[in-house]
Amino acid sequence: MKCSLCPRRCNAERTTEGNNGGFCKAPTAVKIARADLHFWEEPPISGNNGSGAVFFSGCSLSCVYCQNFAVSHNCEGKTVTVRDLAEIFKELEQKGAENINLVTPDHYVNEIRQALLIYRPKIPIVFNSGGYVTKDQLEILEDFIDIYLLDFKYLSNDRAKKYSFAEDYPERALKAVAYASKKQPECVFDDRGIMKKGVIVRHLLMPLATNEAIKIFDTLTNNFKNIYFSMMGQFTPVKNLENYPEINRKVTKREYEKVVNHITESGFEKCFIQELSSADKRYIPAFFNE
Repeated sequence: MKCSLCPRRCNAERTTEGNNGGFCKAPTAVKIARADLHFWEEPPISGNNGSGAVFFSGCSLSCVYCQNFAVSHNCEGKTVTVRDLAEIFKELEQKGAENINLVTPDHYVNEIRQALLIYRPKIPIVFNSGGYVTKDQLEILEDFIDIYLLDFKYLSNDRAKKYSFAEDYPERALKAVAYASKKQPECVFDDRGIMKKGVIVRHLLMPLATNEAIKIFDTLTNNFKNIYFSMMGQFTPVKNLENYPEINRKVTKREYEKVVNHITESGFEKCFIQELSSADKRYIPAFFNE
C-alpha cells in the first residue's frame, strides 16, 4: 500500500513488516506500544479513573528529543488486527477509563476508523496528536472524535526543521488547531470536571525557547478563544542529543517562570500548567518492549 497520508507525502510502499522507507516506518497493520489506563494527562482527561490510552507505534515527526524514542523512531511494539483494536477499546472502557485516548494515531487513521465502526465506546474519543497532520487525516476520524489534544511545538520554521525535520510544521499545526476548533467549538465538562468535548493545545517548553513559547501562547489564545492551553514543563534530555548540545539539558527554573509569569499576567484562565518537577524519566510510560 502506497501511503501519502501525512504532510510528508512519502508515497512509501507500506508492507506488513514496516521499515519500508516511509518516514514513520509504520506497517500496513496497526502496531501499538501500550494500551492501559494512563494517569499523567491533563486533569480533565485523566480524571480519577485514568485515560484509556492506546500508544501507537511510529511517528511522522520523530523529534530528536522524543522520550519514547524506541516507539516513535524505531516503531517498536506489537501488531494487532482492526478487530483486536476494537476489543482493546472495549476492554479499556470496561476498566472504567474516562475516555479512549488515541496517542499518535495519525498514520493509522483508516484502521482506527474501521475499529471504531466495529465497536464505538460510549465514552469520549481523544485524538492525541503531535499536530503535524493533514486535513485528510483529520477528516477520516472527524465523526468519531470528541476531544482534540494537539501539540503545538514550534512557530519557528528553522527550529521545526532542526528538531523535527518538518520545516512546514508551524503552518500544519496552526491549520490543525483551526480545524479542531471548528469541529469542537465549545469545551464541555461533566459535573466531575471531566472533559466530554473540546480542544486542548499543548506546548512543551524547551531550553532556550522561552520567547517562542510566549509567542505560541499569544498566537493560540488570541486566535482561538474556545481552546484550553496546556504548558508542559516535562522536557527531559534523552540519549542521542550529543549533536544538539543546546537542548541537552532540562529547562531552568528561570526559563520556566518567565513563561508561567507571562501566562498568568495575560489573564487567560483556560490553562493547565505542568510543574517543572514533571521533567523526570519516572513519568515516561513503560512500553511492551520494556
